[in-house]
Amino acid sequence: MPPIDTNERSDNYAGHPAPTPMMAQYIEIKAANPNSLLFYRMGDFYELFFHDAEVAARALGITLTKRGKHMGADIPMCGVPVHAANDYLQKLIALGHRVAVCEQVEDPAEAKKRGSKAVVQRDVVRLVTPGTITEEALLEPGEANSLAVIARAKADGDALALASIDISTGQFTVHSTSIDTLSSDLARLAPRELILSERLEDDDRIKMMLSAVECVVQRQSAALFDSTKAAQALAQFYGVQTLDGFGQFSRSELSALHGAISYLKKTQFAERPALSRPQRESAGAFMFIDAATRANLELTQTLAGEKKGSLLRAIDRTVSGGGARLLAAHLSAPLTDVAAIENRLDAVSWSLDQEALRTTLRRALASLPDMPRTLSRLSLNRGGPRDLAGVASGLTVAQTIAGHLLPMQDDAVSPFGFPKTLRALSAVLQAIPANLHRWLTEALADDVPILARDGGFIRAGHDAELDSLRRLAKESRQIIAELQATYAHDTGVKSLKIKHNNVLGFFIEVTALNADALLADKERFIHRQTLASAMRFTTTELADLESRIANAGGKALEIELAHFERLRKAVVDAADTVRAIANALAQLDVTQALATLAEEQGYARPKISDGLDFAIVAGRHPVVEQSLRAAAANPFVPNGCDLSGVETGHLWLLTGPNMGGKSTFLRQNALIAIMAQMGSFVPAGSATLGVVDRLFSRVGAADDLARGRSTFMVEMVETAAILNQAGPRSFVILDEIGRGTATFDGLSIAWAAIEHLHEKNGCRTLFATHYHELTALSQKLDRLKNVTLKVREWEGDVVFLHEITPGTADRSYGIQVAKLAGLPQAVVDRARDVLHQLEDQRQDNALDKMIDELPLFSATPQKGLAPTGKSAIQSPALTALADINPDDLSPREALDALYRIKSLTGGEQT
Repeated sequence: MPPIDTNERSDNYAGHPAPTPMMAQYIEIKAANPNSLLFYRMGDFYELFFHDAEVAARALGITLTKRGKHMGADIPMCGVPVHAANDYLQKLIALGHRVAVCEQVEDPAEAKKRGSKAVVQRDVVRLVTPGTITEEALLEPGEANSLAVIARAKADGDALALASIDISTGQFTVHSTSIDTLSSDLARLAPRELILSERLEDDDRIKMMLSAVECVVQRQSAALFDSTKAAQALAQFYGVQTLDGFGQFSRSELSALHGAISYLKKTQFAERPALSRPQRESAGAFMFIDAATRANLELTQTLAGEKKGSLLRAIDRTVSGGGARLLAAHLSAPLTDVAAIENRLDAVSWSLDQEALRTTLRRALASLPDMPRTLSRLSLNRGGPRDLAGVASGLTVAQTIAGHLLPMQDDAVSPFGFPKTLRALSAVLQAIPANLHRWLTEALADDVPILARDGGFIRAGHDAELDSLRRLAKESRQIIAELQATYAHDTGVKSLKIKHNNVLGFFIEVTALNADALLADKERFIHRQTLASAMRFTTTELADLESRIANAGGKALEIELAHFERLRKAVVDAADTVRAIANALAQLDVTQALATLAEEQGYARPKISDGLDFAIVAGRHPVVEQSLRAAAANPFVPNGCDLSGVETGHLWLLTGPNMGGKSTFLRQNALIAIMAQMGSFVPAGSATLGVVDRLFSRVGAADDLARGRSTFMVEMVETAAILNQAGPRSFVILDEIGRGTATFDGLSIAWAAIEHLHEKNGCRTLFATHYHELTALSQKLDRLKNVTLKVREWEGDVVFLHEITPGTADRSYGIQVAKLAGLPQAVVDRARDVLHQLEDQRQDNALDKMIDELPLFSATPQKGLAPTGKSAIQSPALTALADINPDDLSPREALDALYRIKSLTGGEQT
């Protein structure tokens, strides 16, 4: 069924009955939210109708039914229970849908006052989108859930700005970017949802970039990004007079910030999330890592999209949700400031030496609730008593940890000095809001429910009136039991029971056979209801007791809800302080986790400098090493890498056999650089690294069929990005450039790329190849060094030693690898024969001659061709070829022409 026409009105039904009042209300609300699935509250269910129902039923795998008719056709309908709505929301959001949640905003009793046909007023209270969810069940504890906003102001020319909000934690950042770096920035942030102005899609470069974005993209009206109104809107949102205290922002950055705030207002309606003040990130503060490099290095997930096997999974020893998210953020954004990196490393070093304290801190941190997310839910009025308890528990953990850290600031206790980073964290933890902590601890019971409406979360003894009402409710059960015993004795009906339901309230029930005893005393027992096998009665005494019980329970819940609101407001008012404490605890968790990792895996502290050093001794691949250890396989073979100078070479040309470990070696050095600059110890005997400002990787083979790119085209696009962007402070790893095309084409491309990297880019580079001919380039490129992976042959088989040594490989041992893979023996034998014949025909001196004759970056003109035009043809064979029209030739004539052209070549090379 097609979507309904939401412009329909009751006078446009052409002979069909007008919709019911309820359906008319639904159509009106749906018209205001055309791009969202409408969850329309009907009692204990959210119901969907028309096209929404068909979409949701397919997506959720639930039954599609019907309810009434519209314009003569059945109305499709499906529904989900309110209590299980989160599970269904999770599925819809994961599929990229937006959901408008429509709630009853009026008491049904009030609606009845307007007439029997009056419809309860409903309205959309929230738009649920991938980037704005806050429910605990919909979020991964260790993953950020960010919303990104791209904006551009005319005053800034082509400059762009990128804002990022994680509404679940309140984190809010912005920085300037460009079309060239935007893709890398988005890969670093990994947003769940991307917002941009409709006007930006007029830029073909942005449109092309968006085609590769994996998150949900929302186009919004340009009015949401008005930079001239941004300062006023932001000041109003934060309740300040001016943004001067927030720092200086460009017009594009203000536009992005305004777009983010406006989108939150559009999706959260009247609720205001507790966001931190927007932090402006400096350009160049983080290592540039483009999307392709992140994917190739498998930083946060493997190429198959799994967490297991990624670097993050291998190094994560955090024990809290906030710590896990911060570790992922540090890994995605390695620092480039030497002092900042050293501060992090100092903290890890100190924690590594404090084994007993580290164990104590990690035990405390393991009990830490997710304070930023509880705070977010409370600020949006989606929280409950357990969120309040989470804040109280978190402050208790902070207080405990502060007590452990405070003595460590004494030089007598820490003779090597208390690290600057830990000293700052300790200062934050010492300043917990004591009054709030005490109030929460004293007010909340030890065991609290999820929902405030369930009551029972205020501690006994905190409120005298509440205690009195609770005693009445508790004692009433005993009173009812005693009253039941009295009625049973007086009537002689031992089976008499006093029961309760939502329709009759409290009532006396006896079997039909025993009803005469109560009917005989009509002054005392009042008949209420007759059932097939029972009769129900009440008494004045029972009715009075019911009224007292009902009032006590309602009044008690009213008091508890008032306490909840006061506590919630107190927490939200202290949001900045609570968030700062949560961030400090997350940083402490990351520091202790990295120290634990270093101790567990035997990692070393790297030395970081502003130079161009890159000297790693006995480096290992962190993921592969752990995998081998887990499988009880042979230990990982460490290898060094020194790209520090002319003697060691800035560019290593790595040759060696298939499966010898070339790709592993390339990746491990890139991962070591990332780990070092994120502030972690590294898997090496030692490492001295000059800061890498840009990291590039071209490893592996993959196509991009969605954008019409073959495997080789993807390889060339990624290689082009490296050659166009890498500078002296960059680190580049390339594997098998040119292998996706014909042999001589690929060899030529690899050759030219090496020359360009050496002479133009001047960056530290590891270049792995099977083109052994390229090793001859070391004769002319003084900063190029040939290295290879050692192998041994034993009785016709090859043994991979995985050791890097100076020198070159004479072959790739591909046939031996093919044999290991299980190719039929006949194919293996035939391949050996063909290889021997090809090697016999090889002209050994051809390459040396080329190296002598080809100056660097000198393009040799094509023989026989002028720059353009028919006059460029110099060869008789080409002249004859130009005069031929293939469409006019029969097969016989075409063959004759071919022989004639061949005779004209006279052996010349064209």
